[in-house]
Amino acid sequence: MALKDLLVHLDGSEQSNTRLGVACRLAKEHGAHLTGLHVTEPLPVVALAGAGLGESMDFGRLISVERDRTRGTAQRIEAKFLEQIRGDGVDGKLETVEGLVGDTVTRYARYADLAIVGQHDPDQSAPVTGKEVAQQVMLASGVPALIIPRVGEFEKLGQSILIAWNATRESARALHDAMPLLERARVVTVLTANPRGGISQQGETPAADVVQHLARHGIKATAVDTIGSEASVGDILLNNAADAGADLLVMGGYGHSRVREIALGGATRTLLREMTLPVLMSH
Repeated sequence: MALKDLLVHLDGSEQSNTRLGVACRLAKEHGAHLTGLHVTEPLPVVALAGAGLGESMDFGRLISVERDRTRGTAQRIEAKFLEQIRGDGVDGKLETVEGLVGDTVTRYARYADLAIVGQHDPDQSAPVTGKEVAQQVMLASGVPALIIPRVGEFEKLGQSILIAWNATRESARALHDAMPLLERARVVTVLTANPRGGISQQGETPAADVVQHLARHGIKATAVDTIGSEASVGDILLNNAADAGADLLVMGGYGHSRVREIALGGATRTLLREMTLPVLMSH
């Protein structure tokens, strides 16, 4: 599947500007339409989230201040979005809607080929319902999520790609979702870290089997098999990405949602917390 319809979540932060830049470069490279999505929380929810329990507060005044702040943020996001797409020559539009952030971004993502979202930054204030956007989009949207780290500049993306492979449904989904990017990459490495049940149950060289599959798509890749402790899989992926000079990690995302709570697999949790490069995750 070609990447022809991209979605990027924008919230007015510096990280938001970084992922807008990444999204525009991808849209230009693939000839894709880019939708920028800015979600504003319902004002009463924001006001209640911002008020400390037991504090005496004029909620009417608080909502008025929050409305002005929200309007100003939306105007800045619109100005930045239009400046970026015009400068990059990208076809796009900005949607500003009210709703719960995670639910809204997830819903809009279902009408895109790829959703570009940000890693949660615990040092920045965020709406109560907006703290797990990346996890929610990855688990519930049905489309791949490209997650951009909260720190760093990513002028290059997709030139050197590391694929995390363990022969699960999720890793197969991520591999095939990443095909439009893999076809344009200069370097592709397939890493098998702790394959389930041991390497012998996936063939003697499971990463090499993926390399053969990619070769049939005209993609040249290198296989690497690694064994480590189960708790270290996330670290193995990050260390190998650094050693390979990768600018994108492709992996399956593991977890499930239950009553507004998200439970994640160990490696997925590690990557979402400690990522140092963009990660394309599929569930």
